[in-house]
Amino acid sequence: MRPTSTVLALVLAAGLSGAARADEKLPPDQQAKVEAILKQEGFTQWKEIELDDGMIEVDDAVDGSGKQFDLKLDPKTLAIVKRKAE
Repeated sequence: MRPTSTVLALVLAAGLSGAARADEKLPPDQQAKVEAILKQEGFTQWKEIELDDGMIEVDDAVDGSGKQFDLKLDPKTLAIVKRKAE
């Protein structure tokens, strides 16, 4: 393998390993903080909380009136930055 090919192979491998780490579980302390925010905002249940593409994503969060949303939260402030009704 030529040096250029080796470098290209390493760059591609690094990119693929980064993609494989998408949809990561949150550390337990951050998970607890996100759940507290969700309850404070009136959500009663949710399916999954994960880190994806630099944002915290909450799937199928149900509010007090039974409406279902997918949410995105800022990982630094834990503010809900996007609500998409299901």
